[in-house]
Amino acid sequence: MSDRPLIRLFRYARPQRRRIAWAVCCSVINKLLDLAPPFIIGAAIDVVVQRQDSLVARWGFPDPTSQLVVLGVATFLVWAGESLFEWFLGVAWRGLAQDIQHHARMDAFSNVERLELGWFEDRSTGGLLAVLSDDVNQLERFLDGGANDLIQLAVTGIAVSIAFFAISPEVAWWAMLPVPLVVLGSLWFQRRLEPRYAEVRARVGLLNARLSNTLGGMATVKSFTAEDEERRGLERESLAYAEANRSAIVLSSAFSPLIRIVILVGFTVTLVYGGHLALEGVLAVGAYGLLVFLTQRLLWPFTRIGAVLDLYQRAMASTRRVLDLLDVAPRIVDGPRSLAKAEVRGEVRFTDVRFAYGDGPAVLAGLELECPAGRTTAIVGATGSGKSTIVKLLLRLYESDREDAGRISLDDVDIRELRLADLRSAVALVSQDVYLFDGTVRENIAYGGDEGADLDRVIAAARLAEAHAFIERLPRGYDTIVGERGQKLSGGQRQRIAMARAILKDAPILVLDEATSSVDNETEAAMQRSLAKVCEGRTTIVIAHRLSTVRHADAIHVLDAGRVAERGTHDALVAGEGLYARLWGVQTGELDEARG
Repeated sequence: MSDRPLIRLFRYARPQRRRIAWAVCCSVINKLLDLAPPFIIGAAIDVVVQRQDSLVARWGFPDPTSQLVVLGVATFLVWAGESLFEWFLGVAWRGLAQDIQHHARMDAFSNVERLELGWFEDRSTGGLLAVLSDDVNQLERFLDGGANDLIQLAVTGIAVSIAFFAISPEVAWWAMLPVPLVVLGSLWFQRRLEPRYAEVRARVGLLNARLSNTLGGMATVKSFTAEDEERRGLERESLAYAEANRSAIVLSSAFSPLIRIVILVGFTVTLVYGGHLALEGVLAVGAYGLLVFLTQRLLWPFTRIGAVLDLYQRAMASTRRVLDLLDVAPRIVDGPRSLAKAEVRGEVRFTDVRFAYGDGPAVLAGLELECPAGRTTAIVGATGSGKSTIVKLLLRLYESDREDAGRISLDDVDIRELRLADLRSAVALVSQDVYLFDGTVRENIAYGGDEGADLDRVIAAARLAEAHAFIERLPRGYDTIVGERGQKLSGGQRQRIAMARAILKDAPILVLDEATSSVDNETEAAMQRSLAKVCEGRTTIVIAHRLSTVRHADAIHVLDAGRVAERGTHDALVAGEGLYARLWGVQTGELDEARG
């Protein structure tokens, strides 16, 4: 089995190396003290048989009674020391497990946060949750107990082997005969278990993805009466996970019984051949008793190696997935320049910008677009013309890797030269796809402002967004829980809270991406009046399908096939009888859509 995951784990845990060293020392000392009682028992038998000629007598205690007292004191000290270090190792390993799993989860999550949106397109939320939750917990379980078991098995093998060869090399060779078979068998099982547990972890991700999709789309599931289909789909994934687990379990469960048979050979040889040597007077009775006890201490713990290896393989499969997630490098990175929000004028310019999602067709094909500082610029066009892509590129949520990608600038500075946090803090976005967090109304609005924004500022932003009235009618007003994704609110209510959140952010650039698409005409008219105040002296980019929302913009740009096909004011574009005029005619009913 490749040990790369374990090596990678050690490298990752390097800041904890002192704590790891202490935990390992506690495990080693605890196991050495645990192995001491057989030596004391052997010495006690030697005292009873040899009396004044015993090993303890040579230490300066000729009286047998004194020798037994010495052994009694030694027994007390050994048991006390073993108990003490068992406590030490429990605290050390469990504390280490908690800290490493916490740091691994937070580091992995922080890295995921830094990745571009394009990376998420090929990955499911459920799969990521499986890594950040279940896989990290699997690593914790291994560090909590499995690591100590592996260390103590190694210490047992080394310490007992040395004692065997020191006492009776003749018996030692036979007693140790099963050990190479156990080691080789363990390696054989590990190589075959590794891919099976990798498959188990992959199935966990797929199962979580299915659950996440179904629970997230429960309203759609119910509206299409697809409960049975979703249940069957989940059953397929659950059965596939159970089958992958079963395949690993069948192999790992066979390990312990086979090892027991091999170990039985070593124990029988020690019992019979060692007894023969004791009867012949070649081996002291006390030494024979010690060897029998040590054989049990050496070989029987190996019967647990199957369970330990099972836990180890599960942990390494999870470790690989966690560390692989940590190793993903973001393609969109910080630029070298800082930009204070107060210094932003807000002039945005797209120069010959070309972009496509992955290997798909071009979405923007040489886009030329200028948004003057402090003015309202509208962008309209048919579905798929690239309107929302402009926002994603401005915020650097996506970025073209083409050599002829063009240039996007903010106040004549290429946005790739700016720190991401500075760039994004300069832009407040209200998207058509509103996302609210599972918290209170107040918390969701304050999310857009400085940490700890007071209630007065939250209410002021809500008033401007025409949200204050309906918020006051909620059961607990601003302290009402909105539910996951804001599911307890209507689409229009969610959109107005998102608008208030953007207003509270008070960014020099305001981007409205279909921001009034989910509100009624009356609320839209009220929001337009409020936005007139909010947008005053602020660079505003309005993306809309409903042309009535952009008729008062300083300039309107009409997108077609990834380029600006027309630009001008509303009146000028309507008079021009071009693409905008046809769209306006269709939306106002002045032009029959079928004939237009």
